[in-house]
Amino acid sequence: MRRVSKVAPLRRDTAEAQVEFADNALLPVLFGAEDSHLRAIEEALGVTLAGRGNRVTITGTADAVERARLVLTGLHERLIRGLELGPGDMDSVLRAARSAPDYHPLGALAEAAPIRTRKRLIAARTPGQAAYIHALQENLLTFGLGPAGTGKTYLAVATAVDMLMTGRVSRIVLSRPAVEAGERLGFLPGDLKEKVDPYLRPLYDALHDMLPHEQVVKRLANGDIEVAPIAFMRGRTLPHAFVILDEAQNATPVQMKMFLTRMGEGSIMAVTGDPTQTDLPPGVTSGLADALETLHGVEGIAIVRLSEADVVRHALVQRIVRAYEAREASRR
Repeated sequence: MRRVSKVAPLRRDTAEAQVEFADNALLPVLFGAEDSHLRAIEEALGVTLAGRGNRVTITGTADAVERARLVLTGLHERLIRGLELGPGDMDSVLRAARSAPDYHPLGALAEAAPIRTRKRLIAARTPGQAAYIHALQENLLTFGLGPAGTGKTYLAVATAVDMLMTGRVSRIVLSRPAVEAGERLGFLPGDLKEKVDPYLRPLYDALHDMLPHEQVVKRLANGDIEVAPIAFMRGRTLPHAFVILDEAQNATPVQMKMFLTRMGEGSIMAVTGDPTQTDLPPGVTSGLADALETLHGVEGIAIVRLSEADVVRHALVQRIVRAYEAREASRR
C-alpha cells in the first residue's frame, strides 16, 4: 500500500475538494461498513462526501471541507501504519477535528510510536496521550494524571507489556490501594485474595486485552506479572521491573513514599490517578497530591496532565467530565 498520492487543492470559491488515493485496498476499512465512517464525517463536520472509485469529493464550507480533507488523509495514514480504525478512534478524531482551531490529523501523534502487544497494536488517539506514551518510554518515573477515560492506566499497562515482550524489563508489578468509596476490606466475604481482587480487576482486564489468556495465566503463575495491593509492596525492592501504581489518589503520603522508594536497578515506574476523585476519609491527605508537591522539579520525573479533551471512552463520558469540571471551577 502506498500513501495518499494526490490531494487536490482546496477550491475556496466553490468550497469543494477531492482526495484521491493511490491504492484502494484500504478504502473499505477507511469508508467503514456501508460507508458508516463517511456518514460520521458528514454529520460531525457538516460536509457532503461522494466516493467514486479511489476518489472522494468533499463539498461544504471552506473550513469544513478542509477539516474533512485532513480527517480522510489522516485516517488513511493511520491505516497505512497498521493501526486499527474502530468507533472509538473515529470518535476521537472527529471530536478533535470539530473543536481544535488548528486541527491536524496527526500532529504529535505522528511522532508517537505505537505500542506493540501480543494481541493488538495500540496507538495514541490524542496529542495528550502521545505525550504520555513518550513520557512512559523515556523517563524512570512518570505521573499520569487526568479524569476517567483518558487511558492513564491502559496505556501504562500497554507500555509495560511492550517492554516485557522486548526484554527491556523482566517483570511487571501492578498495584492499587485497596480503598474504594468508603468500603472496608473487613466487611467483604472470603480470604485476603478474594477481598482485594475486586479492587485490582481493572488491571487484570487491561492485561487480558493485550495478552492471550493462557499467557496472562502463565505469567501470573511464574511471577513475570504480579498484581497486588500497595500494602504488599512494603519492605521490597523491585529491580528490572515496570511498576505501576494505579488510582494513586487513594494512597496516603506514607504509602506513596513507601511505594516510590521500592524502585530498584533497571526499574521504571508509572503512577496514575485522578486528583479530583479521592476516596480517602475526610481530612486524610492524598499521597498523590503530596508527591506532586514534594517532587516538583526533580530530575528524571515526568508529570503528564491529561484533560477531558483526552477522554477516549464514549462521547458522553467527555461531556460528563466537562460538566463536573465546570461545577468544581465555579465552586472555586
